[in-house]
Amino acid sequence: MIKKLLLYMGRWQLSTFTLAPVIWLLAIYGVTNSWIAAFIGNFIGSLIFFWVDRYIFRSDHFEVWQTKEGRCDVCGKQDVVWRLVRAPGYNRMADKPVFLCLEHSQQKTDELREKGIPVKARKG
Repeated sequence: MIKKLLLYMGRWQLSTFTLAPVIWLLAIYGVTNSWIAAFIGNFIGSLIFFWVDRYIFRSDHFEVWQTKEGRCDVCGKQDVVWRLVRAPGYNRMADKPVFLCLEHSQQKTDELREKGIPVKARKG
């Protein structure tokens, strides 16, 4: 999640370098109303950064975990339970959720690693 946040923050910083010249050019061509210039700049920026945001939020390069308080679907233990939703080469977005306690989650991620799916370890 931190990796996604850092990418998203970097994307926002890059938007300054893209949008500032647009607003500057609009001023040269007589658009002096800052609201109109901001609207046009943001419209152009949205056409560019739609693709960047799509990569950040839909890419399979990042793991997506779902956690909640509940029961493990394997042993029934009441605790914080985990579900790996998406990872490189692994997508369970449309599947029925299976939540696992820390012990069973670690077993499942070990099985996935043996199959060649790079999953980072979860800490309790």
